[in-house]
Amino acid sequence: MISTLLSRSAGPDGDTAPRLLFGADYNPEQWPRSVWEEDVRLMREAGVNVVSVGIFSWARLQPTADTWDFGWLDEVLDLLHEGGVGVDLATATASPPPWLTTAHPEVLPVTATGETLWPGARQHWRPTSPVFREYALRLVRKLAERYRDHPALVAWHVNNELGCHNVYDHSDDAARAFREWLRERYRTLDALNDAWGTAFWSQRYSAWEQILPPRLAASHPNPTQQLDFKRFSSDALKDHLRAERDLLREITPDVPVTTNFMVMGNTKGMDYADWAGEIDFVSNDHYVHPGPQDRDELSFSANLTSGIAGGRPWFLMEHSTSAVNWQPVNVAKRPGELARDSLLHVAHGADAVCFFQWRQSAAGAEKYHSAMVPHAGADSDLFRAVAELGATLKALAPVAGSEREPAAVGIVYDWDSWWASEQDSHPTALLRYRQEALDWYAALLRLGIRADLVTTRSDLQRHQVLIAPVLHVVPADLAKTLTRYTEQGGHLITTYFSGIVDEHDHVWLGGYPGALRDLLGIRVEEFAPLLDGDAVELDDATTGTLWTDRITVTADDTDVLVRYRTGEQAGRPAVTRRPSGRGTAAYVSTRLGVDGLVTLLPRLLEPAGVRSELPEGARGSVEPVVRRGPEGRFLFLVNRTDDDVPVPGLDGEILLGATDTDGTLTLGPRAVAVLRQPAS
Repeated sequence: MISTLLSRSAGPDGDTAPRLLFGADYNPEQWPRSVWEEDVRLMREAGVNVVSVGIFSWARLQPTADTWDFGWLDEVLDLLHEGGVGVDLATATASPPPWLTTAHPEVLPVTATGETLWPGARQHWRPTSPVFREYALRLVRKLAERYRDHPALVAWHVNNELGCHNVYDHSDDAARAFREWLRERYRTLDALNDAWGTAFWSQRYSAWEQILPPRLAASHPNPTQQLDFKRFSSDALKDHLRAERDLLREITPDVPVTTNFMVMGNTKGMDYADWAGEIDFVSNDHYVHPGPQDRDELSFSANLTSGIAGGRPWFLMEHSTSAVNWQPVNVAKRPGELARDSLLHVAHGADAVCFFQWRQSAAGAEKYHSAMVPHAGADSDLFRAVAELGATLKALAPVAGSEREPAAVGIVYDWDSWWASEQDSHPTALLRYRQEALDWYAALLRLGIRADLVTTRSDLQRHQVLIAPVLHVVPADLAKTLTRYTEQGGHLITTYFSGIVDEHDHVWLGGYPGALRDLLGIRVEEFAPLLDGDAVELDDATTGTLWTDRITVTADDTDVLVRYRTGEQAGRPAVTRRPSGRGTAAYVSTRLGVDGLVTLLPRLLEPAGVRSELPEGARGSVEPVVRRGPEGRFLFLVNRTDDDVPVPGLDGEILLGATDTDGTLTLGPRAVAVLRQPAS
């Protein structure tokens, strides 16, 4: 889908061949008309072939409730088309204009404490507001009818970063919509009362009107109410996405529709695995957070985006050329990092590399956010690096449209478990679901072993090994799926606080790890979390933190791989493995961190025979990202260091990023190499 977008807008050169897309958010409304033609000229110089336009332009397009101004946008789209640049046209509904919120303050979101989020920034609207929906769809219809046949239009960009600032709205509109969502989910109040466990604390409901969002309460709100409100809030945003999408498809059925996800950091309010099926191709925004795991996190997020997209090519809608503006300290990227960050996304399946934004703003909250054309202008190292990346992406055109080959290892990522495992009133408030998953991924990278991030909606049978860290929510059907997976020859690895509750956040009784207890052949009577700063030693010389379990082995064929050496569980099992059919099921009962997992993982992967494709000297320094392509395989190798790294023993035609001396590839500092290998 992505690789053919430009066929809708070939521009004057008429080139419709599949290629990687390259561009940015383009905000011409911030600049005088005299700048626009220079913008298009510089875009051609840099190799830009697609831009997102109109994202925050509602107030310019509709100056008042009854007036419209499309003339400037007509001219911008004409100029872009003449320059051979396709347009991903935004619906401009991300931020309502002042006239709308003045006339209808009831569209403004409300926090759990009852505070109104006022205009002055962005995304000040309720996902469930019927008033906002009416005005937003009116704008969408105007745009779609006006530009349905414009030759520059290659895709529709619904809203922008849905839920970034308004995912949790506790207004009366949200309360009404929440009740309707619950009626559809549970059908009867008796079913809801049972699911929410309302016999506890005298919470039983006798009328639907009594139910509220989890607003500020005297103590901990009902945990299932909290979990359902998270599900509802994701669905409410998804419903808005559908409303805009359906209108666009009605008017422009041949134009693909997307919206930009935010698979990065701790952005967890939107269940993107659930949203992916609602759009024609997955798009994502990602920004690096400087720190000891910044490269790991970038790779993790790009990989997870590919998993959400089902392994199909996806669109990197936004990342940064250099510094951002919203971190406590906004560090500029070093030479080579702009290209490395970009190509890492391509390695993980991105067929488009775009930035926020094209020209760095002179005013506004994001004026210190980097762009393709910085404040210094085109005569700058940054713009030269941008143009060099454009040439690189042009050279990688053969990669466009290719899918990733599945890795032997899959890491399961589950939004319900993320949401539920970090709620209040739990054995520890220190657990971080995403960090645990990231640690397993980072350990595999250090070992030079490829892994795919997958969701519970994925085809899990594609992977020889499944790692399911903190898989806290396990409905009965998922437990059966995992059991069947191991019986058919798969190797499951899971961790502490997994299998504990069902889809209603009710504990599986009989001992932990609940739904997975029989599969693992162990039983835990009571959790044993550790205080912050405490640690225990294991007999394989690793160290555990955060959590321990008092494990009793219940099956004769369960092997104890590692035991606790110190602490309250000294002498007891810490890591176990049990054969199950043709496969195995292993359990890790403490947080080992990246270093500990690097030590343990070779033993856990041994039954599956999974090993690194990289020579020993390159492991940890080079990320063996992925192989792409049906006709020829494209192997991406990322130098994670600031030094040259030799990689012997890999054959193939070097497309970029490495030199070959007597059969040894050398990757330069922070370089990404791409090899074309014959299909096997």
